[in-house]
Amino acid sequence: MFYKEVSKPLLEAIDKHGSRNAFFINNEYYTYKQFAQRIVTIAKSLENIADTNIALITNDHLDTYASIFAIWFSGKAYVPLNPETPAERNQSIIDQVGIKTILNSDETRYLLSEDFQASLELLETYTLKSNFETQLAYIFYTSGSTGIPKGVMITKKNVASFVEAFWAMRRDINENDRCLQMFELTFDLSVMSYLIPLLKGACVYTIPKGQVKYSYISELMDEKELTIALMVPSILNYLRPYFSEIYCPQMRYSLFCGEALHSDVVEEWSHCVPNARIDNVYGPTEDTIFCTYYTYQRAIMNETHNGILSIGEPMMNNLAVVFNENNEKADNNETGELCLAGAQLTPGYFNNPLLNQEMFFTTNYEGVSTRFYRTGDLCLLRENGNINYIGRKDFQVKIQGFRVELSEVEYYAKKAIKEKTVLAALAIENSAGNYEIAIVFESMEFDITGVKEYMKSKIPSYMVPTQYFFIKPFPLNNNGKIDRKMLKGMILK
Repeated sequence: MFYKEVSKPLLEAIDKHGSRNAFFINNEYYTYKQFAQRIVTIAKSLENIADTNIALITNDHLDTYASIFAIWFSGKAYVPLNPETPAERNQSIIDQVGIKTILNSDETRYLLSEDFQASLELLETYTLKSNFETQLAYIFYTSGSTGIPKGVMITKKNVASFVEAFWAMRRDINENDRCLQMFELTFDLSVMSYLIPLLKGACVYTIPKGQVKYSYISELMDEKELTIALMVPSILNYLRPYFSEIYCPQMRYSLFCGEALHSDVVEEWSHCVPNARIDNVYGPTEDTIFCTYYTYQRAIMNETHNGILSIGEPMMNNLAVVFNENNEKADNNETGELCLAGAQLTPGYFNNPLLNQEMFFTTNYEGVSTRFYRTGDLCLLRENGNINYIGRKDFQVKIQGFRVELSEVEYYAKKAIKEKTVLAALAIENSAGNYEIAIVFESMEFDITGVKEYMKSKIPSYMVPTQYFFIKPFPLNNNGKIDRKMLKGMILK
């Protein structure tokens, strides 16, 4: 299946569109011919390496993307590491997986490229030898409540199933498309953003590190006339003040994922991309990129809940079921936890049996023993089959599209202070309509310079709190727990 859905289409795209552009990276174009040569060159360097899990430094270079396919075609999996993430966190991932081999484009660029014709022949050989569906394709690490990141394992079969399901959505992508890749490569939405275009001979446009992301995206859409863009909704909030200046009639498909998508913003955005099909797609890393979709309808009433656009229906070969507290299918319009099953579902977390036991369950669903993943998302199912998103069951939030456990932020904040001070991490909405993290201390005000520096050294930048408050005492609910809703109201006065 991986050969049919991924390897073979890529080979055909390279053979047919060798002279066309595959990437636009940091203001420079690279052809499919160059891309193929780098894949084979890097794959050859991996031939005598026994390691099955290879760390990949997520630079914005051609060799970084070539390394992903070289790793796959060598029968291995990649584990992305952001060089800007604190070294201690990256080292934790390296230690968990037992990584010994790290691919860095700053080093692979010194490998001399293979001849193009020889590359085509070798690629066919590599792809046929690496078509094992149970092999891992990648391990993505997400925020963990204990302060230790958790690794989500995705197999080649999972990836192939996503590709098959994506095409079943009937999106007609071809070699003339220009596609945005706005995501850091440690974020699983990046996989769709580079993989789907490359399978059709299209060109992928990336965001150089150090750029103001929303500003650069706006420039690309205008100057390069992008036709396909998958973005997190927070980008729209940043672009919203400039909607009157944005007009992209060439945009064909505009997709959003990673956060709740508000219908009023979409309605305004639809005028910026008048010819685009707009999709709200949904899915956690555990279910391979995304697994449900809802197509926004112009000039008619769309399915929403509290102003949030529906996440729609499951993609092909996926199950999305709302369960009540008794692990039974909830009635229509009854709020419950969304649970996922099907061909895209991860085999589990890397070397973490306790978390696997907590997050996955098997039940008899419609007469079939089925393994489900608990998303922690509260949803309800409408009579028309659409799923509406309500909110999070726990304290997990999305910041800039990244999933963040507020308990992990609290963990590091507590380690940063010597006193045993009660504190709470909250997600608050800023003036742009995006979420950021605030820390509230149950204390008199004190110098937090050390706290800020410590957290910057321990966690990725999107997890570092941007605001700090001091309130004493904390409000408590009837159960004696911190009343977080009231606490948020106090700091937002």
